[in-house]
Amino acid sequence: MKKILFATSECVPFIKTGGLADVCGALPKEFSKEDWDVRVVMPLYSCIPEHFRNNFEYITNFYMGTGSYIPKKYVGIFRYVLDGITYYFIDNQEYFNCFQIYGNIRYDIEKFCFFDKAVLSILKAIDFRPDLIHCHDWETGFIPVYLKNEFSADSFYWNIKTVITIHNLQFQGVWDIQTMQGLTGFGKNLFTPDKLEFKKDANMLKGGLVYADYITTVSDSYANEIQTPEYGEGLDGLLSARHYDMQGIVNGIDYNIYNPATDPKIYVTYDAESFRQKKALNKVKLQQELGLAVDKKKYLIGLISRLTDQKGLDLINYMMDYIADDYTQFVIIGTGDIRYENMFRHYAWKYPDRISANICYSDDLAHKLYASADAFLMPSRFEPCGLTQLISYRYGTVPIVRETGGLKDTVAPFNEYENTGEGFSFRNYNADEMLATINYSKHIFFDRKRQWNQMVDRGMTMDYSWRASKEKYQNLYNYLLGY
Repeated sequence: MKKILFATSECVPFIKTGGLADVCGALPKEFSKEDWDVRVVMPLYSCIPEHFRNNFEYITNFYMGTGSYIPKKYVGIFRYVLDGITYYFIDNQEYFNCFQIYGNIRYDIEKFCFFDKAVLSILKAIDFRPDLIHCHDWETGFIPVYLKNEFSADSFYWNIKTVITIHNLQFQGVWDIQTMQGLTGFGKNLFTPDKLEFKKDANMLKGGLVYADYITTVSDSYANEIQTPEYGEGLDGLLSARHYDMQGIVNGIDYNIYNPATDPKIYVTYDAESFRQKKALNKVKLQQELGLAVDKKKYLIGLISRLTDQKGLDLINYMMDYIADDYTQFVIIGTGDIRYENMFRHYAWKYPDRISANICYSDDLAHKLYASADAFLMPSRFEPCGLTQLISYRYGTVPIVRETGGLKDTVAPFNEYENTGEGFSFRNYNADEMLATINYSKHIFFDRKRQWNQMVDRGMTMDYSWRASKEKYQNLYNYLLGY
């Protein structure tokens, strides 16, 4: 029995702000219970829904310090089993009593320094010695550092392997060296350019990238892109140096949650056989709910996103007056930078019958939009993987994307002459190019409906469940463990 521990800052169904939570919630369930014992550890946030927290089982507690800035503090350990997976929750109300799990970066760095050491410290108490710890993003970046330094004197921790997955290289956990020393207890010898030092500061993600046994990203193209100055966020040299210990594995989605044939959150269920008739019924219902002009023949474009620079929203701003023409509607769901929130509010005010700006995150509304939209727009500046395009396929919705990262890997552009491809794409980060691609998609939708429906058919038969990705992770784990 091979033992794997996922260490993460968020995980579905307990707490979610992005795709990281989906990965850590779905992937552990895919492994065979006969050969793999996969468990998950995360913080016990007070904002985890009560119906979960009330059923967590208390195991034990102890006190632990990290550096001079964090004297001995309470570490509580709780356990919960769901769908055959054991979840551990690290409790400390000073750090994890919150309405939002991320906020002030200085405070976030402190609480995740505490969490990273606690992950290793609880292993004896829970009587679980993993063969491998799979770390996710900068919040868990110091786990490999602690493991190969402070914990290396204890034979219990010998030969535990570590993998770190980059979900988004833009976020790294950077702060000044003096503070980071005080938070971690690491010696000065670790804060050098070949280890944790980064532009005269300290970098949590870099620590993980240096000390982990292997690095993964969430798509092949993103793994290549981040080795270049354009996408490397200052770490391209390190990532290039470690490229033999790195690979991209595309994320999957949970096909039980995202299934238009059984989804209780959508208006009318449908499948690949019935989408031609029933998908339009969802569109009409959504138009009614959101106060848009009710017309099933309108071209409905959806966008579900964090409203940040990464997502290409400045391109949409340039072209919204041309995108939302007399035959097109646009529905947005998301929160983020206030300028983008207000931008979409403005366009919804300007075109109330064409544009609906839902500045919130509603999972129910998101499912309804996947089922109702004809196309989904993702003009990202960069995109490590992207889940929206994969979910869109499942619901018979055609993605329109920029060719970057996981979007490039998962969306084959439509070729009207060979009748191939499952979506539309453009290469350069350019608003005119984006608009030309959107207009081309409208042409296919309105004038070549048979080819459009065949494109939808191809998308709905694609398999982006976790099955294929799980095999790659299994092979990686077996390689690191010597099997």
